[in-house]
Amino acid sequence: MNHKNLGSLPIRYFSALASAVALSSPVFAGSFADDLAFMSEHTEIVLLEKDGAAVALAPAYQGRVMTSAVDKEDGAGFGWINRPVIEKGFLSDEEKAGKLEEHIYIFGGEERFWLGPEGGQFALFFKPGTKFEFSDWTTPPAIDTDAFAVVEKSEESAKFSHETELVNYSGTKFKVGIERTVKILGADNAVDLIGGELSEGLTMVGYETDNVITNKGEDAWKPETGLLSIWMLGMYNPSPTTTVVIPFVEGDEAELGAKVKDDYFGKVPEDYLKVEDDVLFFRGDGTRRGKIGITPQRSKGIAGSYDAAGKVLNIVTYNVQEAPEGFVNSAWELQEKPYAGDVINSYNDGSPEPGVAPLGPFYELETSSPAAALKPGGTMRHVQRTYHIQGSEESLDPIAKKLLGVGLEEIKGKF
Repeated sequence: MNHKNLGSLPIRYFSALASAVALSSPVFAGSFADDLAFMSEHTEIVLLEKDGAAVALAPAYQGRVMTSAVDKEDGAGFGWINRPVIEKGFLSDEEKAGKLEEHIYIFGGEERFWLGPEGGQFALFFKPGTKFEFSDWTTPPAIDTDAFAVVEKSEESAKFSHETELVNYSGTKFKVGIERTVKILGADNAVDLIGGELSEGLTMVGYETDNVITNKGEDAWKPETGLLSIWMLGMYNPSPTTTVVIPFVEGDEAELGAKVKDDYFGKVPEDYLKVEDDVLFFRGDGTRRGKIGITPQRSKGIAGSYDAAGKVLNIVTYNVQEAPEGFVNSAWELQEKPYAGDVINSYNDGSPEPGVAPLGPFYELETSSPAAALKPGGTMRHVQRTYHIQGSEESLDPIAKKLLGVGLEEIKGKF
């Protein structure tokens, strides 16, 4: 396979090695209560609760949000949970030999903490002197197998911390402090999103993650030797009726760049991606692998998706901030522009090559912080908010129009 110009989660870039791993397990898209019971059998879960809604966090998996629900007793879980990998747990080096776990543990979860860049001369996922190929790709333990410590916990929030050392492809060493605070958002937080209360009959669960990295070393992080970024990735349950919607800034491509980057895994075909003047539509059905990206010049700081079968509107926002050093580029190649990366991404899972099963399937919404040129003791903060709003289409439609610029009928009619 040609691994150049590939994007996030390179577990998707299956080689002959990866195809030997059994990835044909069924999708478990059950209730939140079932997911919670299953996960609790295999790892510690921190449960945040508010007004009957809940968010489940896993400290052993870097404090990631595994799943959430508007009704913790009877509601569906919104996060994709990879039960076979969770059930198997961490393997010894001997057990991992020749298996996918040599490269990454895919536990699932609807928001996890990662660090970029993935590829390029400043890559964190390739050791110095290796090739930009799947066989040499490996996820740093700090965002794969290291547990984050729980330092504070209440009914509605939890704070995690970790400290790690990293070496990029160019040999630059980083001593990094990580803090991650997760807070559940309930219906009363709707005013922060839509400027008012939810209509009667709508329910909502959300969460805010406040993610901070600190330069704990003695040297400044410089663009010429490599910078880090905070990278949030979420895995959601796909469906034939799920469509990703990303509004973007309208304008001349000569000034703002392309409307969308759509060739991470080969160009996304028109029956999976529709691009208009100021909004795009992308399938979230988990049937064909593809990834898209939005530049910071085009971003409006928001992305979303709509599941017409479940009548769920999903919204992701992040703290838009100045980026004097740009955004890291994660392409698997030596790059001419290592700080011309995307700020928003979406991925639709599917078979990576003929005869190989999809990893999930799932679909993703992702956001990234600017590249962090930090002096010793300096910090970079990336705050992401995720909202799941469920109810009648009549009540959801004005919210979709306000936040995404398009109504539900238009969204449902695109594919």
